[in-house]
Amino acid sequence: MAAVPEFPARCVIWFGRPLANERAALAAAGWQVRGVAPEQCASIGMRGSDQIVGLLDLRDGVPAQLAPLQQLLVEHRHMSLLAIVPSTGLPPSPALDALLEACVATYRAPVDMPHLVLRLQELADGDGDGARSGPGPQALIGDSAVLQVTRAALRKFAPVELPVLITGETGTGKELAAQALHALSPRHAHPFMAVNCGAIPAALVQSELFGHERGAFTGAAARRLGLFETANGGTVLLDEIGDLPLDAQTSLLRVLQEGTVERVGSNRPLAVDVRVLAATHVDLETAVEQGRFRRDLFYRLNVLRLPLPPLRERGSDIVLLARHFLDSFRHRHATRARGFSADALRALERFHWPGNVRELLNRVQRAAIVAETELISATDLELGQPLLPTAHRGLHDARQVAERETLLHALRQSDFNISACARTMQVSRVTIYRLCRKHQLALPELR
Repeated sequence: MAAVPEFPARCVIWFGRPLANERAALAAAGWQVRGVAPEQCASIGMRGSDQIVGLLDLRDGVPAQLAPLQQLLVEHRHMSLLAIVPSTGLPPSPALDALLEACVATYRAPVDMPHLVLRLQELADGDGDGARSGPGPQALIGDSAVLQVTRAALRKFAPVELPVLITGETGTGKELAAQALHALSPRHAHPFMAVNCGAIPAALVQSELFGHERGAFTGAAARRLGLFETANGGTVLLDEIGDLPLDAQTSLLRVLQEGTVERVGSNRPLAVDVRVLAATHVDLETAVEQGRFRRDLFYRLNVLRLPLPPLRERGSDIVLLARHFLDSFRHRHATRARGFSADALRALERFHWPGNVRELLNRVQRAAIVAETELISATDLELGQPLLPTAHRGLHDARQVAERETLLHALRQSDFNISACARTMQVSRVTIYRLCRKHQLALPELR
């Protein structure tokens, strides 16, 4: 395998005690955090290639010993320094004044973490990290705690030359996560190629992925390079990996184990250098037990696992995404819609979102077209439902959620085949269609 360049690590040396939410926000932005006391900073080890930012936390008062910190700044002139100061003011100190003058930015408690993260990003880009291109973690829009955890894991996995298995429900953004992994990896300057394994006819899977020789089969008039040869040096995303036929799974295992492919019609192995990412919305462990997926291939792919949270677990991200999608739509199309009414915002937050972010995008775009006023309503979003009296709402909602979950589970188990789903639930096809309308399950979007 060809050598790939390493990116320098990003590290915040936090002189003080960072809070848990502050650590989480910095980790999600790709920054390691090392909390140290100012008097201990003389023993800090740093690699010359790392991007280091010092953060002087004065919320607990001015440390008694500032000399070690001043010496550290002299020895590491490439290290930028920021400070957090209490809103009540600081006692006068010539040594502290000198340190604060050396800071590129000062923040008052409580800390505006988005602003701080943005400033750190600017400092990092100024040190040359702007060479990375492509969609990064910022493409996964949101501020929820579960998404912060996902971003932090994504940044940990990106520089490691190992397969990643991306899991999550349909529409959660698995391909966006794969693109971010590639953009943050040392392979970012090389091709990123994605293929939906379920969309390729079974007879053509081997040819599409691994190529074929001229005359290998009827219609093969010329040699054709497969996906892995085309993406050599870069990253391959195998979306819906659970739909890959068993014979192609064997060939994929050879790629992972030996780094070689064989074109259809040839028995000569060809070396390829690719990083394999796989995505699935199905339970591969169950597929393994049922004999539909190779156990050894599963273990090869499941080295690093990146689960993406469903939209219903992301809280305030739902409204944030809805506004982002509306703003993006307005930039491309003329529409009267400028925002969302109060009832639309409530409906967005309490809806179950079986189709996740993709369903939200579709509903917002459709509502932006049909809205007759500047504020999109719950009816425009097709989420308008009369509220029950408060005393009965809890039990009714619980029943509705249980019915919806049962229907959605049966649909997924039957690969959205209505007849098979009806047999599983022991009802008629007409009932399945009626339940889908009742629970606003858009079958084409879910498929």
